[in-house]
Amino acid sequence: MTYHPKSDFVAVMMERGFLADCTDYQGLDEALMQGVKPAYIGFDATAKSLHVGSLIQIMMLRWFQKTGHQPITLMGGGTTKVGDPSFRADERPLLNDAQIDDNIAGIKKVFSAYIDYDSDAPNKALMLNNAEWLDGLNYLEFLRDIGRHFSVNRMLAFESVKSRLDREQSLSFLEFNYMILQAYDFLELNRRYGCILQMGGSDQWGNIVNGIDLTRRVLDNSIYGLTTPLLTTSDGKKMGKSQDGAVWLNAEMRSPYEFWQFWRNTTDADVGRFLKLYTELPVDECERLGALAGSEVNAAKVILANEVTKLLHGAEAAATAEATARDVFEKGGIGDDLPTLTLTGAELGDGISIVQLIVKSGLAKSGKDAKRLISENGAKLDDKPLSDAGLMIDAAALSSPIKLSAGKKRHALVQLAD
Repeated sequence: MTYHPKSDFVAVMMERGFLADCTDYQGLDEALMQGVKPAYIGFDATAKSLHVGSLIQIMMLRWFQKTGHQPITLMGGGTTKVGDPSFRADERPLLNDAQIDDNIAGIKKVFSAYIDYDSDAPNKALMLNNAEWLDGLNYLEFLRDIGRHFSVNRMLAFESVKSRLDREQSLSFLEFNYMILQAYDFLELNRRYGCILQMGGSDQWGNIVNGIDLTRRVLDNSIYGLTTPLLTTSDGKKMGKSQDGAVWLNAEMRSPYEFWQFWRNTTDADVGRFLKLYTELPVDECERLGALAGSEVNAAKVILANEVTKLLHGAEAAATAEATARDVFEKGGIGDDLPTLTLTGAELGDGISIVQLIVKSGLAKSGKDAKRLISENGAKLDDKPLSDAGLMIDAAALSSPIKLSAGKKRHALVQLAD
């Protein structure tokens, strides 16, 4: 791409590797030079927390505000009732209103760490819920006023739908309507708030283009779309997943230490790229750190872990996580900030098997996985190899906390409640 941007936002997006595609680079660039402009990203409330896979979008909103514009976080209180079919093999489970509201409350906690909703500045962020305009829609009016602008032939040609049909997997009428509702979101945000830009992952390209086309047809306004690449790690894994499941952003679902450790475990080839995307370090410094090799790259990984954790959980949490990691890995200590399983006397009873403890502490997904871990010499108890899957742990063994390990990088403490 040879385009040379004028606006700070587009320049940052291009320089740091955020951009996959844009509907009109020059038009967007020029629009952003004309004062404060609003842009949005939608987040459906399918879980109580977003995970690391959504962090690239959150960082885009943060940069949008830092470069002088107004970010809008749109919660999908309405669209979550339908479910986005994009590149999915099956239909999402349907959630009721109470579950959706509960999930939205959990997700909201993350955004305030990255985006300012409370200042008096003209680019103060907005948090909106599309249930505000979707819940009250009159079906016949919606079909007549909005549905007439959509071609089924064109909708079927979008890759997110086409790939599902090509595999002869069912696509419900409910899901098929999702792209119309998302397009309508863009129309409403443009009409109500003057929003000129929708951003999202590259899997949202079809939905974004629909919204732009609808808004031009109904309001005759020029608006834009911008997408990020769908990120995978250099070894091909989907971003946001780890050995023990999704890397959630809410602290109660993934502790700051575990979050820090996820970034510390980044593969060497990804360090420079992740520093550009997930931190605010200068690009030159990101490239310098990313070029380190051998044992020196480990220092770069610690910087990556610290910078990303600072943004989400604060500087103190990052420092504590680093200190814990140093204690656990370099000094062979226990580490006060490790994920901790606290057992009551009733839970312990006359004793509990080591296999159950490994599962309960989150180091294995099932008893079968825990036994395999032990048989393959991947488990340790207080830093000593664990070979007996039948070992029972009683109150005497828990007179002080014990440390369980799965491999070299995953650890947990087990203690008895007072």
